[in-house]
Amino acid sequence: MRRHHDDESHEHDRGLSYDLPVLARRRMIRLMAGAGVGAALVPLAGCTADAASSAAADCATVPEETAGPYPGDGSNGVNVLKESGVVRGDITRSFGDSAGGTAEGVPLTLTLTVMDAASGCGTPKKGAAVYVWHCDREGGYSLYTEGVTDENYLRGVQETDEKGQVNFTSVFPGCYTGRWPHIHFEVYGSLRDATRATAITNTSQLALPKDVCETVYATEGYERSVTNLGRLSLESDMVFRDGHDQQLAAVEGSVGEGYTATLTVTV
Repeated sequence: MRRHHDDESHEHDRGLSYDLPVLARRRMIRLMAGAGVGAALVPLAGCTADAASSAAADCATVPEETAGPYPGDGSNGVNVLKESGVVRGDITRSFGDSAGGTAEGVPLTLTLTVMDAASGCGTPKKGAAVYVWHCDREGGYSLYTEGVTDENYLRGVQETDEKGQVNFTSVFPGCYTGRWPHIHFEVYGSLRDATRATAITNTSQLALPKDVCETVYATEGYERSVTNLGRLSLESDMVFRDGHDQQLAAVEGSVGEGYTATLTVTV
């Protein structure tokens, strides 16, 4: 039986050791990308160095991040992706033979737009698939955290439409010890790949804005998040501290009406 996130010495030590190899690879990729950009600065016919540099910056792929210790994709224990019912837009409820619980919290609609980097970010990735998962308002992850190991809510897969978009109905995640409020996602080449839990093309995380988090966490049920958020910043977070420009979602709405978070994901 796994302990709750508050047991920092157990779960978060494990999570950090699980995360560091991916973070190291990410930084190496960025260094290599930097070398590539340097080479691209040589002026070409009909194209200035500044224009080439600007184009590269505007069409950078989403940073590769760790899936963390609670992915539910078969890489660390349970695999929810092969279960009937995982392809859905509303991820607030558990499905299948799970306990049938519902995640409570401030409503959140998540819209991700997947764009093709090879096209210069001008072409949506129609027919790709996105798997998202995040913690509940108390900081627990379904399938893993004590008390919700029988649940599989706040996890789901959608196929991108002609605009490259997927939409999920969820709740605003809480803030647990040691991590900035975030949502995990994996991009697959197709829905078939996603439901077979194979051939992941990109793994990353979405960050939520501080002002919105503070407003949400002032509401009932998020009391634990207030203290945890107060100890963190995007600049100190183990994932987002080396840059979050491509991962910080635009969020609009209110506690009463719910929020909408949007992010463009280039792959």
